[in-house]
Parts: sequence; C-alpha cells; structure tokens
Amino acid sequence: MTSVMWFRRDLRTVDNPALLAALDDGPTLPLFVLDPALWGPSGLPRRRYLVDSLTALRRDVPVSVVRGDPVRQVVLAAKEVGASAVHVAADYGPYGHQRDLDVEEALKSEGIDLVRTGSPYAVAPDRVTNGSGEPYKVFTPFSKAWNAHGWRNPAGPLPDDARWRHLKKTVDLPDVRLPKGIELPEAGEAAAAEAWHDFLDRVGDYDERRNEPGVEGTSRMSHHLKYGEIHPRTLLADLSGRRGKGPSTYVTEIAWRDFYADVLFQRPDSAREYYKPELAKMQYDEPGADFDAWAEGRTGFPIVDAGMRQLRATGWMHNRLRMITASFLVKDLHVEWQHGARHFLHWLVDGDLASNNHGWQWTAGTGTDAAPYFRVFNPTTQGRKFDPDARYILTWVPELADVDDPHEPSSADRKEAGYPEPVVDHKAERQEALDRYQAVRA
Repeated sequence: MTSVMWFRRDLRTVDNPALLAALDDGPTLPLFVLDPALWGPSGLPRRRYLVDSLTALRRDVPVSVVRGDPVRQVVLAAKEVGASAVHVAADYGPYGHQRDLDVEEALKSEGIDLVRTGSPYAVAPDRVTNGSGEPYKVFTPFSKAWNAHGWRNPAGPLPDDARWRHLKKTVDLPDVRLPKGIELPEAGEAAAAEAWHDFLDRVGDYDERRNEPGVEGTSRMSHHLKYGEIHPRTLLADLSGRRGKGPSTYVTEIAWRDFYADVLFQRPDSAREYYKPELAKMQYDEPGADFDAWAEGRTGFPIVDAGMRQLRATGWMHNRLRMITASFLVKDLHVEWQHGARHFLHWLVDGDLASNNHGWQWTAGTGTDAAPYFRVFNPTTQGRKFDPDARYILTWVPELADVDDPHEPSSADRKEAGYPEPVVDHKAERQEALDRYQAVRA
C-alpha cells in the first residue's frame, strides 16, 4: 500500500512513530502543507525558521510542499499517489485539532484513513487525569500523575530501505528575508541533537544556573521542540539515568510543557480569554507610547530593555526575562496580557500557543498556578538578583557600559549614555496595580 506522511510539528527522522507507521504501509509520500491560516499570523522569525527546518529535513527525506487549505491539499495529494492512509502525529491545539477533524472527514469521503500516531508531547493531552477521570487544573498534582503515568521509549531511526513517492508538482519554499540585525539559531534535526548533547554536559548545574540570563544555563531546546526536530521522549530517555536537582528540574520543565498543552486542549478558550475570568474586569490601559517603548527596549529599565532587545535580535528570550518583561507590561504599564502574548508570538521562534499564552496568564495572575496578582516583579531588584554583574544587561544595552550602576543609572549617566529615563515610577505603578486589583476584589 502507498501512504502519505503529513509533516507538521515533527520535522525529524529519528523517534518519529508516525513516519515509521507510514513507511510500514509501503512507499510513502512525505508531505508538508504551507497553510495560510498558520503562515499568515506568523512573524518573520518563525517563518524563516520553519523554512530552514524544512530545508534541513529535505536533506534526508524528499518532502513535497504544497500551499493552501489542508482540507483540500491533503486529499488531492493522497489521491494523486493512490494512498490508502495519511499518517500524522496528533495535534491538540485549538486550530490543529479541528483542522485534523475536517481533513479526516474529507479523506473518509474518498475512502482514505487518517491515522494518528504519537504527538509532540511526552504524554499527550487528555491522558493524565485525577481519580475522578477529570483533568488537572494545578501543576503539582498533574506533574506527580504525569510521572506516574510515564511515557514510551523513543522510537527507532529512519530505516535504510525507506521507499518514497513524490508529487508531480510542488511549490518552492518561500524566501523569507529577515530584517537587518536578526540572527536566528541553526535549524534542523542535526542542530537539535548537537545542542542537546552539548547541554547534557551542563545539565547538572541547570537548577542553579537556569535563572541567570548572563550565562549559558538553559538548554535552548524550546525552538527545536516547537518544530519537532527532537522529541521530548528522547530528552527524557537521556535524562533517565542521571541523578541530582539539575536533571530532575529539567524533567519538571518538560512536565510544564505537557501541562500547558493539556490545559489548552481542555480549555481552548484560554488561548485568548482569561482562564480565571474574574480578573477580566480589571481596569487596563490601552497600548500606547509606553507599549511601543516596551516592545522596542526603550523603557529606561535596563533589565527589561535587555530582554526585549534580545527578543528582537534573536527570536528568543531567556525565561526569567519573559517573566520580568511580562510583569512590567501588565503591572507597571497596566496593559492587558493578550497584547504582550501576541507580541511575543510574533517575534519568538519558539512561539508556542499553549506555553506562551499560559505563561503570560501565570504572570498576569489569571491562569493556572497563577502567581498572585499582588506579586509584582521589581525590575531593578530582579536584575540585581539574577544578573548581579550586569553581564546580560551590558550584552543587550551596551550604551550603559561606562555608567557606575548599569542596573539603575543616574540621570546624569543616562544623559551621557543616551539612555532614556524610566517611562514610569515603579513604586507608584505597583501601588496603582494593587489598587486596581483591590477594586476588582471589592
């Protein structure tokens, strides 16, 4: 039999159960659909990285690329090669889940099966439930049940005798040109494996160093996981024999990724709306000049500006900075979290709807396991604590290199360096945020 392997968030050959299932059927058409519904909203960094990742995959697998509505394009491709089945890794996002249901129905009318094997997660959404069969709404009990549930071992590599089919006509991958000054990480399965093995040499220090943005303390695997250039099963298998807080903390981070995917699957509205709706009544300000200053790294708060500049220059931001910059937008500038979440998704190469938007809701105090709304990050204190020697700040705000205190420059030093005064008084805006919160509670 002939089959189709429809690639989406699984751009790899190793540990890809859906690909192996397709090849077990017989000659396989590797297919990727450039879906306008996903391509259109993506920012340039994500578009460019996707093209680079597909280019890397094509070195091992002859992927045919088509453009248009998957409901039409997948059916046309399957019919052209005479496929009896289309294989995919299950998608649990709001759009992807419904898209697959629509494609499944269209395929069924042509006598073709849609076969789901695996997912982008160690444990797929809707698998981990409490004693009553209900999904978890808090992370800690979820993570305990997640660990108890366990996950499969990694699947094997691409077989040497793989047989491929091709479409008669495919489209070229788009030529995505980035604005000057943006430098993205290397894409592809080989780059993911190299980055992971490099991190394994440092994983023992992960628990202590992951909050320090000025050092290489994190794995930088988020974009590789986003596009499925490596699977979390592979990471977990490599960590299984390692002891210590570093490896165990990293496993917990993988559990957070699965948790947020499960929360979004159970509550697809939470991608855009409040998980806890009571704070939707909070008084917020419309984005204006201060929002632009935040987005461009011109707030006058060095640690905030460093994070926002890193985002614009690399398509990535250290996780501690994601929390600091998000808190600043919501609680110092009083801008609703959705505006910040949308900005992050536009620029982040690893922009994942579940992790990004629920991370924003965590900081805004409106989501699962939410930090209390009255917890307001002091950006200067955060900078001193996690970047004590200002190494990170000076990397991204180099104009402060000669000031006495890069964490809190004097007005004279700011003027000399050409660095702006703070756009707000943090102490005053913290109190304003608390007053608005009390008004909602009352």
